[in-house]
Amino acid sequence: MTVWSLCTVAAGLEGIPMPYTPRMDNGITAILIGCFFLSAYILSRSRKFLQQLAKDFLLHRERPSIFTTSSASDLRYLLLLLLQTCVLCGIYFFDCSIDKYPRLLHQSTPFILLSLYTGACLLYLFVKWLLYTFLGWIFFDRSVVSQWLESYSTLLYYLGFALFPLVLLIVYFNLSLQIVLVVGLILVLLFKILVFYKWIKLFCNNLHGILLLIVYFCSVEIIPCLMMRQGLVR
Repeated sequence: MTVWSLCTVAAGLEGIPMPYTPRMDNGITAILIGCFFLSAYILSRSRKFLQQLAKDFLLHRERPSIFTTSSASDLRYLLLLLLQTCVLCGIYFFDCSIDKYPRLLHQSTPFILLSLYTGACLLYLFVKWLLYTFLGWIFFDRSVVSQWLESYSTLLYYLGFALFPLVLLIVYFNLSLQIVLVVGLILVLLFKILVFYKWIKLFCNNLHGILLLIVYFCSVEIIPCLMMRQGLVR
């Protein structure tokens, strides 16, 4: 072995840095563990309440508002579930974005990107809540609008539970971008079908109303999703 070879071995060779992957990020792992324990805790405390919300949604039962019949702890748990849904959606968008646009990680840190996507989801839900409240105040009865907002919130709670195993698969099993997008699209499609079902139950009584409801559905449900997609891409 030559003197140059000995010096090279002693000094060491510069390694090739590994590319960033979410499964190696301790922060994302901590968030997912927190979501798991949060879901387990809420299910242990409010499982019957969540089951009642699901039955009322599917069977279209008339009942008082959950804001008057539930306890403060139940409402606090529901708000945490909404936050969990936004966080999991943020992780989903984060993983899709870095798969398609890896250069984003050279422009910003993963934590900032994840925070931006989560904040975008929270802003989207807030804008939708304002839009539903405003249009309901103009066109519909207040009690019906209140029932719709509760039904929409119920869908968001269960969307968070459905997203959790999907996000685990995305993060730790390195699924291809095509599979991730297809599964996410299926979830969105099921969500919109349930939304449309509830709208028909609450707001539609005849064929003329169904035609108007389809136009209303496209303007309030489909267009905001497309706008949010364009905003996330840009």
